[in-house]
Amino acid sequence: MVDRWVQDHQRDSWRKQAKASGYRARSAFKLKQIQDRHKLIEAEDSVLDVGCHPGGWAQVAVELVGEKGKVVGVDLKSCVPVEGANLIIGDITDPFAQQTVLDAIDTEVIDVIISDISPNITGKWDIDQAVSLMLVADVFDFALPILKYGGHFVTKLFQGVGVEEMIELVRPHFQTVKRFSPMASRNSSSEVYLVCKFHTPKRGPDWHIRPAFEYALENRKGGPEPLDEVEPAKSTFSVRKKSSLNE
Repeated sequence: MVDRWVQDHQRDSWRKQAKASGYRARSAFKLKQIQDRHKLIEAEDSVLDVGCHPGGWAQVAVELVGEKGKVVGVDLKSCVPVEGANLIIGDITDPFAQQTVLDAIDTEVIDVIISDISPNITGKWDIDQAVSLMLVADVFDFALPILKYGGHFVTKLFQGVGVEEMIELVRPHFQTVKRFSPMASRNSSSEVYLVCKFHTPKRGPDWHIRPAFEYALENRKGGPEPLDEVEPAKSTFSVRKKSSLNE
């Protein structure tokens, strides 16, 4: 099975095209296809790339914003530098790393936030998918206060329990919220990208996504689906972009 996956991966046309084009991963074409369809990033924009390793999305973002734009990336895993981008090593859910990102952005608000992060994979689908959604909720809670009015946000989701609840919680913060599956995603992948356009900040003390999402899961019809051998969720996750599967 492993040998077969390696052979399929090597034959992957998107991977070959990425290598030929100078991109670090096939995932660069996912962002390019999202951009072609939804027009998220413009010249001179400021962009935050969450889960930036190995740097493919940062490369595309730098191309799109041009010399007068700004790209800041953050990931637990170090990246080879990308010319034109400031890539930070850190956990986006950690307050120290968050402050480092804010210092690097050095503006009151940011134009676009792109996120292709995944949790450390356990191999247990229910657990990995649930933790991934909690991580997405944490990123929203950090990003929404610094995203400008009218700004855009795109994040990866894995289809499964809780996706509909997440979408309903995010809708009040944007004019449009749509799911999009780039052609560069593997046919066998359950990933989908949530494209949120035209930020309209929600007022009031209850704007946070994470606590509302946890409450929605606890009170969903029939209750949350049982997960075997799951420890209580912590407030900080190990955040990194997958370097192999679903890249």
